Amino acid sequence: MHPAIQGILTIVIGVGACVAYFYFSNQFLDKVLFPAKGKHAGRNINRANMIRPWLFLFPALFALSVYLAYPVLETLRLSLTDRRLDGAFVGLDNYRQMVTEPKFWEAMRNNMLWLFVVPAMSTAFGLLVAQLTDRIKWGNIAKSLIFMPMAISFVGAAVIWKLVYDARPPGTEQIGVLNALYVWFSGNDPQQWLTVPFWNNFFLMVVLIWIQTGFAMVILSAALRGIPEDTIEAAIIDGANPFQIFFKIKVPQIKSTIMVVWTTITLVVLKVFDIVFAMTNGQWETQVLANYMYDKLFRSFDWGVGSASAIVIMLLVTPILVWNVRNVRREMR
Repeated sequence: MHPAIQGILTIVIGVGACVAYFYFSNQFLDKVLFPAKGKHAGRNINRANMIRPWLFLFPALFALSVYLAYPVLETLRLSLTDRRLDGAFVGLDNYRQMVTEPKFWEAMRNNMLWLFVVPAMSTAFGLLVAQLTDRIKWGNIAKSLIFMPMAISFVGAAVIWKLVYDARPPGTEQIGVLNALYVWFSGNDPQQWLTVPFWNNFFLMVVLIWIQTGFAMVILSAALRGIPEDTIEAAIIDGANPFQIFFKIKVPQIKSTIMVVWTTITLVVLKVFDIVFAMTNGQWETQVLANYMYDKLFRSFDWGVGSASAIVIMLLVTPILVWNVRNVRREMR
């Protein structure tokens, strides 16, 4: 069967099953379990209304349990056992082995470096672009162009930037933009930028900053438009210059939105994998935690240490995720 037809059939069957579930479960609740008739009609209606939200939430809760809760518990179990010993319980041995490996600490160090640079730069560029594009006529066109990388997958973006960093032998024409400029201005031989330790991490970070700036710009632009005009007009009347209006009037009023954008990008950074995998595969001191986990699970087949590293990533992500959700709820109130 043609893949397109399979896709359409999957959508039709999935949507049809959802509609059928909601319709028949509602009918069963109202007609069979708690019918709205007889001497207990009022009590039945109240009970049906109490159960109905949980009935509708059940598919989502079931899917979350199967695809989220179960994998977490299974990963935790694997991190405390050894498959080479028929799944024997080994306590924290996998964690002890993990912290003795230099590659793990290289991954931790690089992840921390990504955490310091990428959220800060993406949010700063997004805020700058949001402020500048709101003041020009062709701002919407500029926003569209800057937001466009969000539509590209991380692997696709990695391929594009590998071409930017591409290096051809000395004396031949350079097709990589960076090396073309470097050779043109310096006259030196082209560089293999992704193999230069420490600095190659920044060349990888540029890709994620390029993608996430569009996301930050859209959210912060909406926040800037929501600032009451009277506060800005009052500042102008008091003699504030544009920098004072921006840093002392606008930024404080959208501070909570900036933090939401910052933490959301932080979550993306903690899980970064595709860009590193596609561009360097963790070589030349560019290893990150997600790539380290992949190497252990699917190359070394060391499920214990691989699962332990997955638990470490989850522990790093969870506090930021909880804080972000609570902050968003406070914003909605």
